[in-house]
Amino acid sequence: MSIDTTEKPEPSGGKSRGKASGGERFADWTDGRLGIYSLARANMRKIFPDHWSFMLGEIVLYSFVIIILTGVYLTLFFHPSMNEVEYTGSYVPMQGQLMSEAFNSTMHISFDVRGGLLIRQIHHWAALVFLAGMFVHMMRVFFTGAFRKPREVNWLFGWLLFILGMFTGFTGYSLPDDLLSGTGVRFMEGAILAVPVVGTYLSFFLFGGEFPGGDFVARFYSVHILLLPGIMLGLLAAHLFLVFYHKHTQWAGPGRTNKNVVGMPFLPVYTAKAGGFFFLVFGVISVVAAIATINPIWAIGPYRPDQVSTGAQPDWYMGFSEGLIRVMPGWEVNFWGHTLVLGVLIPLLIFPLVLVSIGVYPFIEAWITGDKREHHILDRPRNAPTRTGLGVAWITLYMVLLVGGGNDLFATHLHLSINAITWFVRIGFFAAPVIAFLVTKRICLGLQRRDRDKVLHGRESGIIKRLPHGEFIEVHEPLDREALHKLTAHEQYEPAAIAPPTDDNGVAKKLTRGEKLRAKLSRGYYAEGNQIPKPTVQEYEEITSGHGHH
Repeated sequence: MSIDTTEKPEPSGGKSRGKASGGERFADWTDGRLGIYSLARANMRKIFPDHWSFMLGEIVLYSFVIIILTGVYLTLFFHPSMNEVEYTGSYVPMQGQLMSEAFNSTMHISFDVRGGLLIRQIHHWAALVFLAGMFVHMMRVFFTGAFRKPREVNWLFGWLLFILGMFTGFTGYSLPDDLLSGTGVRFMEGAILAVPVVGTYLSFFLFGGEFPGGDFVARFYSVHILLLPGIMLGLLAAHLFLVFYHKHTQWAGPGRTNKNVVGMPFLPVYTAKAGGFFFLVFGVISVVAAIATINPIWAIGPYRPDQVSTGAQPDWYMGFSEGLIRVMPGWEVNFWGHTLVLGVLIPLLIFPLVLVSIGVYPFIEAWITGDKREHHILDRPRNAPTRTGLGVAWITLYMVLLVGGGNDLFATHLHLSINAITWFVRIGFFAAPVIAFLVTKRICLGLQRRDRDKVLHGRESGIIKRLPHGEFIEVHEPLDREALHKLTAHEQYEPAAIAPPTDDNGVAKKLTRGEKLRAKLSRGYYAEGNQIPKPTVQEYEEITSGHGHH
């Protein structure tokens, strides 16, 4: 064995590199034990597609960060206690009034802490933007079919984030113990009491005795700043990890398949744009918070159980649950010496039923289609008319119930009868989603027909040509390859067929109810009249070969 003893050449410039700096040695030490460099090298160049609709999820993430930052600041000054004190702060109209420490500390934050009112406003507006962004983001995922395999679990994570966000927001705006939030808590207490058998026990446990008790602000505070945010932070981390692991969905286009991603690298392009977008979101929310006041507790006053705030409305994400109860008839049933308040119990059952149906929808559609493949290419909503119709029907139901939740304000501001509005919502609860579904489905089918004609005949050029025999026609320009791919890339499923009633030996087989239901639903999704057939290659070649007018 020979040993090479020749002198190694120095780096260019004739100077040796010298001893590594402290930062380099620390980086080498860390990478040798944690593998951070190897992990970063493998993932920091990950490709993300570029489309404006993907920013909706980023708005949710950045709003959550803003909520955490402002929430930490507010916890330094808020006192979650219902002990009664006399107000001696700088807001003169309320001096000398008795109120809880929670309300008093909120007044102190608003008027005596530097920047406190602005931080309160940013915190509340960021919560509204967080839930609104999540709502729109989920609808984008729903309408484009981004929830399909392998992203069903990630859909559940997002769905749970939305539900937890609703209750986190409810506990948050209940903390100041003002008359408006107290009315909402009273509303919740009535819903809890409507639960048979255990309702009273749940109410006593939550409030520490008869409503309003003396503990619910402290308990809501713990839930609001520890329990729910901790769970949401874990769900958000898991959600982002799965997005990173599964790779991002992308719209159909040339060169885009289920096995690749076309876009920009995570570093440096995507991170630079994301960082700028974060400050843009923060800036917009701050401007809105500085201009538009929300929850001015000094104009509402502290909570008193014998009073109700005029025009009391919850934040928008809780409006449809209140609408369910407001428009429900006040039915009661006496059963074995117990009174069942159906006017509250039935809406209390419908509310989670609607939410659960949204959460399990990906599994229902996968069962109907029988599709076990992975999907990384998004659907255009028009190419899934039934799914799009169901989504629009749900949004319509939500909006109708939102009107029901504010029926008093609609009546007073529009000079309408509150009874007429209530009956409108009752009828609309059943009729509006059906009408919205049918209209949306017809619109989607019409758009599919237009896409089919555009593929076969090209786009209208606006040029009028006169033929030798005197007929005037409009010249159509053929589509380029990218447009053709976009309009024809979607898949079309065949309806699930029911198995033959007999086997190979002629013995009758008994079909299960599940098989019959699946076949019926599959026809409702994909049978004739529920999707327009894509143009075939033969049709396209026949028309473009000169037999049609172009």
